[in-house]
Order: sequence, then C-alpha cells, then structure tokens
Amino acid sequence: MSSDKRNICHSKTFEFIYNTYAKDIRRFLFFKTQDINKAEDLMQDVFIKLWNNCGSVNYDKVKSYIFSIANNMFLNTVKHEKVVQDYNKRNRKEDTNESPEFIMLEKEFMEKLEATIASLPEKQREVFLMNRIEKKKYKQIAEQLQISVKAVEKRMHLALTTMRKEIGDI
Repeated sequence: MSSDKRNICHSKTFEFIYNTYAKDIRRFLFFKTQDINKAEDLMQDVFIKLWNNCGSVNYDKVKSYIFSIANNMFLNTVKHEKVVQDYNKRNRKEDTNESPEFIMLEKEFMEKLEATIASLPEKQREVFLMNRIEKKKYKQIAEQLQISVKAVEKRMHLALTTMRKEIGDI
C-alpha cells in the first residue's frame, strides 16, 4: 500500500475503511442493541469519531480501533439509558399533570374535608369512617357497634347532611 493509502485522513482511504468495515460494525452493534436504528446511528458515530481522530490512528490498527469505539459507544448508551430510567423511576411519583392552582384547591378541599369529618359528633364520625374508609356495610357496622341497622342509617344520613352543607361550597 502506498503512503497515501495508509493515511486515514485521505478521503479515498477513509472511504475504503468505511466500505470494508461498516457492515461488520453495524452487525456487531445490532447484535448488542437488538435495534437496527440504534445500530445504524451508533455505526455512523463510530465513523465520525474515526474521521475526527484520523490523524492519530495507526492504519494497521484501524479495525480494532473502530470495534473498540463501537463497543464503548454501546456501553455509554446503555449507561445513559439506565440513568434515564433511574431518574424517571425516582421522579415519577412527584410528576403531575395538574396545575399548581388545581393542587392548591385539592389541598384546601382535603383540609376542609378532614376538618368537617373531625367536627362530626363522635357517633356519626364513627359510622361515616367505618362505611367510607373501612368499606363496611351497614349491617357489619350495626353488628360491631351493637346497634340497629336503622340507627346506622340515621347516623350516616346526619353525617352526610353535615358534610354536604359544609363542603358543598367548593
């Protein structure tokens, strides 16, 4: 090979290297990524990096150089995807599509709801919480409190009437 051929920065030499190794690099990256589009993008990046460093790469070691670049780029991609996934997992709970105004109104509503429940007479509050929070049926509540089902219905009715009156403004 002439000295011109050995200079990777020469366009004909670079084209020869690309034509010789591009398919192998693409295959190697596809095997690693299992995604032809990622493999194609990474392969292009490998040859861009080779072109940017063409003056410092020994022609006799170009094959091992580009495969090393390809492997390192793949590993960097995997590392980046893991960072993105970890970030998304940590921040998923904090993210919301709600506006700050909606969040504030929701908070105010919850505060008003809790205050209203707390202000209910004890017997009404007890029946309300057993039914709405613990999901117990009126019959179960009556048995547990040792009162009639009618008494449970009456307490629940009074509790709901108070709740509607107090929270109905929102």
